[in-house]
Amino acid sequence: MSNLEKEFKYFIKHQTELVKKYRGKFVVIKDEKVIGAYDSEINAYTESQKKETLGTFLIQECKPGETSYSQTYHSRVAVK
Repeated sequence: MSNLEKEFKYFIKHQTELVKKYRGKFVVIKDEKVIGAYDSEINAYTESQKKETLGTFLIQECKPGETSYSQTYHSRVAVK
């Protein structure tokens, strides 16, 4: 299982409690915990990549229901 898949499964499992706390935010999940919550996806990405390696965290919009996560997710990895 990839890191992002693990983080995505964490979101699904804890979606109800995360929505109560972060509804409408973009949460950043790494190592099966929320490491940040932002008002926009670009802010979540910009701030998280300053501290974390690209491809090691998941950014997920925190909304209720299956439609909030029936999308493709991918990793932005820096090319050296």
